Amino acid sequence: MTCTEFLAQMTDYFDGQVEPELLSEIQSHLCECHHCEVLVDTTRQTIRVYRNHEVYDLTEDVRERTVQRILAACTGRKSISAEGQR
Repeated sequence: MTCTEFLAQMTDYFDGQVEPELLSEIQSHLCECHHCEVLVDTTRQTIRVYRNHEVYDLTEDVRERTVQRILAACTGRKSISAEGQR
């Protein structure tokens, strides 16, 4: 199995939706490929964090400022609220 083949099966692997023969191929690949092993470990840790993390409701003001800052960061310009705070 190649890394590309593993990546194509990764979602099903995490969902436990792969046939036993394919699972064996994936496990063999993970034993041999450090990069994919790290990817799986990191993904598992990320899933664990999100499953155990409490969700907080944001006020409309906080939500809007957050969106504006994200958009500003993506476009490379300063957000209006960030400029006003300096």
